[in-house]
Amino acid sequence: GFVSLIGRPNVGKSTLLNSIIGKKVAITSSKPQTTRNIIQGIYNEEDAQIVFVDTPGIHKPNHKLGTYLNRQAYYSIDDVDVILFLVDVSQNLGTGDKFVIERFKNANKPVILILNKIDKISKDNLLEKINEYKDLYEFSEIIPVSALKKDNTKVVVEVLKKYLPDSVQFYDKETITNKSMEFLMGEIIREKVFELTEEEIPHSITCYIENVERNKNNVVLNGVIVVDRDSVKRIIIGKQGSKIKEIGMEARTDIEELLD
Repeated sequence: GFVSLIGRPNVGKSTLLNSIIGKKVAITSSKPQTTRNIIQGIYNEEDAQIVFVDTPGIHKPNHKLGTYLNRQAYYSIDDVDVILFLVDVSQNLGTGDKFVIERFKNANKPVILILNKIDKISKDNLLEKINEYKDLYEFSEIIPVSALKKDNTKVVVEVLKKYLPDSVQFYDKETITNKSMEFLMGEIIREKVFELTEEEIPHSITCYIENVERNKNNVVLNGVIVVDRDSVKRIIIGKQGSKIKEIGMEARTDIEELLD
């Protein structure tokens, strides 16, 4: 069946998805609203196929891109079998979380609360958080995890199986995502731009792969970073090309892993 990952920006939705799939299918960044596309990560076992839908973080939009990202996330609430609602337990329960929970009241499907980043708080604090969220909504299950450290991620899969319908297998067993390899490589480059530049890089940049040549021993690819103004271009290139070189080196490491 289909499972949606819903939550505010930066709660670890993409990290959890990558942790469960075992490959980087969604980029991660400490900067909010990194996920821009609805990405499907496909988890396969002998007795189950779970199609995870990673969504942009729901937030108060202050530009057209933000409004569009919210609309994508809302769409994925309606179109799945189970909702995984992720929260960052190291942060206080805020109006943003309550706003998302309100959307579930008309969803009419199981909502599982994932308390992420448990490695950052004490056990006593965790119990307080569980009680705090319990009072807001009748969640089908509550699972504490650390997506980054892969703590309890297997439990998430086992619990999900109980709530999924007995339906057809949508993808073959070898497929791990519905996105093309070129798309994933372009996303890795975009992730490195976010990681290696400061807040001044706007989220309007995009990256894509222009050309891929597969030789016997290697893969040669041309990636393009698209910016909307010269000042951003200068930051990304860096002094004597130092920043673009660093972005390339970091991206190659992850792309090599992706391509085995």
